[in-house]
This record gives sequence, structure tokens and C-alpha cells, in this order.
Amino acid sequence: MQQNHSVTEFILLGLTQDAMKQKMVFVIFFVFYVGTVVGNLLIIVTIKSSQTLGSPMYFFLFYLSLADSCFSTSIAPRLIVDSLSARKIISYNECVTQVFALHFFGCMEIFVLIHMALDRYVAICKPLRYPTIMRRQVCTILIVLAWVGSFIHSIAQIILALRLPFCGPNLIDHYCCDLQPLLKLACMDTYVINLLLVSNSGAICLSSLVILMISYFVILHSLRNHSAEGRKKALSTCTSHIIVVILTFVPCIFIYARPPTTFPMDKMVTVFYTVGTPFLNPLIYTLRNAEVKNAMRKLWCIKITSESK
Repeated sequence: MQQNHSVTEFILLGLTQDAMKQKMVFVIFFVFYVGTVVGNLLIIVTIKSSQTLGSPMYFFLFYLSLADSCFSTSIAPRLIVDSLSARKIISYNECVTQVFALHFFGCMEIFVLIHMALDRYVAICKPLRYPTIMRRQVCTILIVLAWVGSFIHSIAQIILALRLPFCGPNLIDHYCCDLQPLLKLACMDTYVINLLLVSNSGAICLSSLVILMISYFVILHSLRNHSAEGRKKALSTCTSHIIVVILTFVPCIFIYARPPTTFPMDKMVTVFYTVGTPFLNPLIYTLRNAEVKNAMRKLWCIKITSESK
């Protein structure tokens, strides 16, 4: 990676400087990270192994769980290790790589949520054409487009990061590398780059949220013409999706769709959407989805039975 600066490494200040609180950070986030990985992998294995979860909704849920696992892995392990380290040093190249991974998997999650909303819209509003519109080839193309779009977005973030010259202090008042903390250390006027950041990440968050809210409004409005049982099932599914959308987009918009200002709560908001949301998503989709819970029970009952034999 090209380096137009004299700084070759950064020091992360982390969430706290207090030794006792750092131990608490280690325990809490270790539990959250293990829960995130186990929960999402359980969903991934269940969907891949179950013949009853072959619909497009679960096809997209598979990739949402994959994106959640990778998104959390790009942040949480370093946060956990650094909580026990006296000096939290990260090299320039590692920092830029973390920026790429953070935005790549975060953007992937956003695009998959849009695809899931599209799936629910077609299933509820166009039920007769659903098998034709949401066939497997179409779903695969949508996922490929999500990967490509996420890559383009992340490359744009990297181009912005590589344009920043660093020649002074190398203390990042954060627990991870992202463009906002890096902009504070740059030896240049960052006004234009801030505008580009807001027009890139901020625009993706805001426009995606508007699209999702319009989609779910249309879906909920169309439920008036369904039976009571159909409304109940559709509401259960859409409620899970809407909860995940809110948990994902509110912190994202707070961080990226605003002028270049710093608030004391920035770290905690970032913790919520980088660690908390990937941990909660499997719980939301399993606890509120009878099909996933039944498929999990069957999968593990079969495994336990085969092992006992």
C-alpha cells in the first residue's frame, strides 16, 4: 500500500484506559463475539442442511448470517486482544485492511437486508408471481450484485484513506480503524474528504433505509387484503426484519450521515452496530421464526441420534 506519510503505525486508545474496566471489556466482548459466531454459524449450518429452508428468504438469511460473522470478526478479535494489552498498536497496512473489511461486510449486510425486503414484498404483494420472480437464478444474481457493490464501496473508502497524509500524532481515540478517527490525524484539510465520506457511506445508509421503509410500508398496507392467519404470519416475519433494519441503520446513519463532528457516545454507538447487532440478529431470526427453530431441533436431534448409535 502506498504511504504518503511518516507514520507507519497507530496506537488505539480503546474503549477505556482503566485496567479493571479493560478486563471487563475482555470478558463482555469475548462472550458477545463467541455468541455471534456460534449463533450465526448455527443458522448457516441449519439452512444448508435443512430441506425445509430452501426458500429465497432463507437463502438471503444465510448470507446475512455470513456477513454478520465476518463483520464482527473484522472488529471484535482485535478489541478483545487489545483489552489485555498495555499498548494497542496497529500498523498502517492493518489499519487500512480493517477499514476495507469493516465497510465491505457492513455494506454487504445492508444490501442483503434490501434483498430480504424485496423478497417479502414479492411474496406478500405478488404471491402468484413469486416463484417466477424470486427463482434461484435471480437470487444468486442479487447476491453477486451485493458482493460487487460492497467491494466498490469498500475500494472507495480505501482510496479516501490512502489520500490522507499522516505526519503528526498517531493516537487514534477509538478501538478500531475507520475513516472518521483517521481524518482527525491527517495533516491536511479534510473538508472535501468528509463530504465524500458522507456522500458515500452516509448516502448508502440513508437511501437504503428509505427504500426499506417504503417497502415495508407497502407490505404492511397490502396485508389488509389477506386473511387473519396470513396477516399474522407475514407480520411475524416482517417484524423480525424491521427490528434488524432499525438496529442496523440507526447507528449507521448516526455515525456516517452527519457533518465531521465528534460526540462522546460515538464509541458506544460503534460498539452497538459492530458487536451488538451481529450478536442480536441470530436471536431475532431464531426466536421469532418457528421454521428456523423447528429445523434446528430436527438437525440436532438427527445428529444426537446418529452419534448415540
